[in-house]
Amino acid sequence: MKLILTIFCLALTQVVSAQTYAEKLGFPKGKKVIIFHVDDAGMSYDSNEGTRKALSSGVATSTSVMMPCPWVPHFMNLAQQNPTWDLGVHLTLTSEWKDYRWQPLTGREKTPGLYDPQGYYWRGVAEVVSHASPDEVESEIRAQIAQFRQFGLEPSHIDSHMGTLFQPKFIERYVKVGIEEKIPVMFPGGHNTLIQKESPIDVKATKMIGEKLWAARLPVLDDLFTETYSWKSPAGQPLTDQNLRAYKTQKFLALLQECKPGLTMIIVHCTDPTPQFSIISDSGPTRKGDLLAMLDPELRKYIEQNDIILTNWRDIKERRKQVK
Repeated sequence: MKLILTIFCLALTQVVSAQTYAEKLGFPKGKKVIIFHVDDAGMSYDSNEGTRKALSSGVATSTSVMMPCPWVPHFMNLAQQNPTWDLGVHLTLTSEWKDYRWQPLTGREKTPGLYDPQGYYWRGVAEVVSHASPDEVESEIRAQIAQFRQFGLEPSHIDSHMGTLFQPKFIERYVKVGIEEKIPVMFPGGHNTLIQKESPIDVKATKMIGEKLWAARLPVLDDLFTETYSWKSPAGQPLTDQNLRAYKTQKFLALLQECKPGLTMIIVHCTDPTPQFSIISDSGPTRKGDLLAMLDPELRKYIEQNDIILTNWRDIKERRKQVK
């Protein structure tokens, strides 16, 4: 029994003393390091405006662009005028909305499995997994990265719209492309405290992928939180700006308190919806709430008072270059 306890204590000590990826990147030990990341830039004018405001006036530090979408040129022009923005590719393999959709960049002859019967991406992740091959997916995500670069900008990272590339069928190609293109890959390979609460994950497998990315001299996240999109205002509460801001800000404050030390990416969806946005999606209120929270002085004050470090993908990419 004493031997078992000794082994357990040694194992526990190793877990407690293990360096976070944030520490490996040179951030102080024990600090919470946060990337507030805005998804879906380029999807619509409303999304572009929300992203612009969150990056320019709020605490958001990063975004990524859906290259197949029609409002991409508008956003990339904004990005060219704001060279300090942290901008990645939101690799897109689905087109989920009913009346507003987009198509693969590669063409039906090259990637037929990516097309639904209407000639657009499949609406859901399961359909992509069922119909598309890894080769087709790799061709498409390479095309989206190339399209991004056509605007004269270099992506700070790649990530995955609706998590399609996190599926076992495609994850290897996602990681492979990032390593070969020398682009940081959004992937949680650390303690994964928050992401494990969202859905069951293979901890051993995620750590192995994290180690592979790190060995390729790319930065790695300690944790990831994706569920802000599902935060809906309490039933019956009027969807005023004041109520949306108060609700979302309190949710973000609680999340920051729950975060463990290390490098954590928190995904938000910041949209400044016009009346036309409701034709695309009924998600306008939750997206507007994210924007209002990112702009809320109370959230910024909490971050400053609790010595939370905000960073972005450009910064951690440069930090990784300095680590042997």
